[in-house]
Amino acid sequence: MAVTNWEISDLQGSKRRKARETRVRLVVFMAALASIVISVLIIGSLIFEAYNFITSVDLARLWDRGWFPRRDRFDLRTLIVATLWVTVIAMLVAAPLGMAAAIFLSEYASPGARKILKPVLEVLAGIPSVVLGFFALRFINPTLVRSWLEDANSSGNMIAAGIGVGILTIPLVASISEDALSAVPNALREASAGIGARKLTTTVSIVLPAAISGLVAAFIIATSRAIGETMVVFIAGGAADSALFAANPADQGLTMTAAMASVAAGTDEVAGSGNAFSALFFVGTILFFVTLLLNVIADRVVRRYRLEY
Repeated sequence: MAVTNWEISDLQGSKRRKARETRVRLVVFMAALASIVISVLIIGSLIFEAYNFITSVDLARLWDRGWFPRRDRFDLRTLIVATLWVTVIAMLVAAPLGMAAAIFLSEYASPGARKILKPVLEVLAGIPSVVLGFFALRFINPTLVRSWLEDANSSGNMIAAGIGVGILTIPLVASISEDALSAVPNALREASAGIGARKLTTTVSIVLPAAISGLVAAFIIATSRAIGETMVVFIAGGAADSALFAANPADQGLTMTAAMASVAAGTDEVAGSGNAFSALFFVGTILFFVTLLLNVIADRVVRRYRLEY
């Protein structure tokens, strides 16, 4: 039997293939590097303009009676309280409905029903937010909110905006939660059924605890999505470009994203109005770090409570 003497060069492949792989590696590396550079530039521009705003404005203006950027009044309480109200109301709508939809699709729906309901949820996710904003303003506010609360602002309020954002967030909660529930091994369900547990008991006592990391992550990511929503709150919140401080969710409110959209709406006017332009970046910086914190918390929760089977 002949023995072949192999050289190292024989195992390295052709030079053309090595050159092609090198080019592909370079292209992929440049794409990854570009995403990092773009992220750094965005964060840098935010922080730079936010620093200019902080150093040029009287800090007492940040705790004033309302948000009137073109009059150098930048009350952060007005934006933060409105953002919290809209987010809380949105999650009160999205969390139970999205979770119920996920449980039904994962545990109770037949393959035929799942084939119909899944696309319906995806269609709901594809509705433009501006459409939901007008829906909240023209239907949710007069038909639902004002039928419960007669003193609710007729031109828009934080409750109507929160419900609209909640409807927009339902598919996100349902999709992530359904993925988390479907990842639970069927062996756990079969073991529970084997000892005589009912379907409801199996779902509540076995499946939900096993998928808790994914469910919590879905809630946190949906909260981050609700905080970052712009058009629904811009249209249905009732405040155009300025607002007085309001603690009542039935009043009109201006969230952080809506304030940024309203300030950026008129470029010429903003550029010549003192600190209003820099205020846009200051609010954006706060919003960036809030959403970053929520995403970090979601990642930590998934890592801490994830169960591997």
